[in-house]
Amino acid sequence: MEMTARLTERPLVLAARALGDRRAIAGKLRRIASTAALYARPREIPERLERLRAAGYVEHAPTRWQLWFGGLDMVRYVIAPAARDYYQHKGISFGFHTLLRVLDDPVSMIDPTGLLSERDTIVGHVMQVVHLNPSYDLQLLECFGDGLAELERQTRAMIDGTHPRARSIAAIVEDPDYHARLLDYVVRFRADREALPPVRQEQTLRADPAFAAAERQFATLPGFLAYSMQLPSSPLALIYRFAQRPPFSPPPVATST
Repeated sequence: MEMTARLTERPLVLAARALGDRRAIAGKLRRIASTAALYARPREIPERLERLRAAGYVEHAPTRWQLWFGGLDMVRYVIAPAARDYYQHKGISFGFHTLLRVLDDPVSMIDPTGLLSERDTIVGHVMQVVHLNPSYDLQLLECFGDGLAELERQTRAMIDGTHPRARSIAAIVEDPDYHARLLDYVVRFRADREALPPVRQEQTLRADPAFAAAERQFATLPGFLAYSMQLPSSPLALIYRFAQRPPFSPPPVATST
């Protein structure tokens, strides 16, 4: 079985590879500044949601507060528990894996929804993490006219070793076949949005009905947006609800009258 650098190199070597040289660090600092500027631009999220509406992914837009707390729920109900379960199965420290992700691309860790991330941050995130289900991210990349084409181009470059972040990404990705599966899905998705995604296996949590329901809800961008829409609109109510740690419950299904 082929082994990746993530499974064979020493921790300090992996951390150094993930951090990169001065040029790579400068690029990360620029992306942090660009993302901060997007956070301060009030029209950025509405404009992206409008592009997603034109692509058929959303009819009614959640508020910024609903999106933010929807993203936090996506992390606590699916992303974090699924990652812990998966990396425990792989015998990989979840804490150290998170550190490597921060060193490689800190921006991808501060925007869980991706709605305030630049195109290349989203592309890099998809290539950096063996995704539970990459459907959400590919749908999100349709905010950008060339988003999917760029993901395909960069994934091909990662596979042939010419990508500028090949060393740092290889220090994080533990599955040697991940990028080939990702490329196959990107090509199929560009031809047919209904193409079946490569779903990450070894998730013992799927035996929990609440987790399985949350995974289905947050696997796609329309599912996430529908969930966010049904959250309270008041910031204080959202904060109170989050602090209460309610169990996951999907949004009610709209019925026609």
